[in-house]
Amino acid sequence: MTSLNRRSLLAGSAAAGVAALAGPARAQETPGVTATEIKIGCTTSLSGPVSALGTIARCSDAYFKMINEQGGIAGRKINFVFYDDAFNPAKTVEQTRKLIESDNVAFLFSMLGTSPNSAVVKYINANKVPHLFLSVNGDKWGDYQTYPWTMGFAPSSRTEAQVFAKYALSQKADAKFALLYQNDDLGKDFVAGLKDVLGAQYEARVKAVSYEVTDPTVDSQIVTLRASGADVLISGVTARFAAQAIRKVFELDWKPMHFVTSGASSVSSTIMPVGPERALGLITSTYIKDPSDPAWADDAGMKDYFAFMAKYYGDGNPKEFLNAYGYTVTSVLRKLLEQCNGNFSRDSIMAQANNLKNLEVPTLLPGVRVNTSPTNHHPLRQMLLQRWDGKGYVRFGSIIEGANL
Repeated sequence: MTSLNRRSLLAGSAAAGVAALAGPARAQETPGVTATEIKIGCTTSLSGPVSALGTIARCSDAYFKMINEQGGIAGRKINFVFYDDAFNPAKTVEQTRKLIESDNVAFLFSMLGTSPNSAVVKYINANKVPHLFLSVNGDKWGDYQTYPWTMGFAPSSRTEAQVFAKYALSQKADAKFALLYQNDDLGKDFVAGLKDVLGAQYEARVKAVSYEVTDPTVDSQIVTLRASGADVLISGVTARFAAQAIRKVFELDWKPMHFVTSGASSVSSTIMPVGPERALGLITSTYIKDPSDPAWADDAGMKDYFAFMAKYYGDGNPKEFLNAYGYTVTSVLRKLLEQCNGNFSRDSIMAQANNLKNLEVPTLLPGVRVNTSPTNHHPLRQMLLQRWDGKGYVRFGSIIEGANL
């Protein structure tokens, strides 16, 4: 995702594990809660293809240690139980069942990945266990009607596409769009986001071309999109294909307003391999203060974050965006638990997850606020755009909010 919107999570089939989750979880009036403890569960990737993302759970664990040192929540210490599923949905199935039925956790928090969460979401909702602030980018995790006990956190790819389109139209009202998208949930969220903004004009104003993750390049797709005469190019892609798109656009001397999803905008993974001079003008989005950006050196919220990292997570890289994300999402969970006022039943926890109102978090960008309701399971809909100037990303403009669907 790589954010979450800054590191793209892998997708894949998870059907094999779902059948193993039949049967109700063990009932208890207030699972995972005693007079002295709240037990919280998580599955993540501490090994496997996306093991770097495991730092999110480690950062959250460190944050809970800080809470405990400060006296806990309503006099209860946090017991954070997180297991390594190596991004393998079959392991996620096994571990989620263990968390709910053996460890008897109160709820699940920040579980990583589209495929792992897809393998267990029906089981979790059938057992009415809060499944909160998932580390995923897909828009489907805000489907409160199908999965009322599930909630994402980061702005979805669909929201990001809405933001890109809104800005492009503010600069050129009659813009024609070219959309390069991966033929999966990630890419299809970009199609949906453009349709949200353009409505009935979508077919007339958008040339959309997909690619498969197994394709060697997207060169031919970029050639096709250029031929459409579009003013705006939106790349709903992962890092490898973002680099290819940037390179081909440069080689063709095409000058569209080029947007790349934040999950593929990494300086190290995308910009540097293709050459920083070839990415000039590239636009992406952000919503969390970047700990590697010196502009935040004197910011009070970031000073607190760096002090936390030094004291509680010394093994972690304080300038790694994923750690700033972990700190931020756990800060929001802390507020949610405080709103429970000592009632940590699953119903109460879910009620407060649905009741976050204009919550400001010191590590979110100014103006970005957390909002939820029983019919809004997209806590973050606001983003700020930033443009590559050859040396780094420069934020510009004002906060843009995605559509309220």
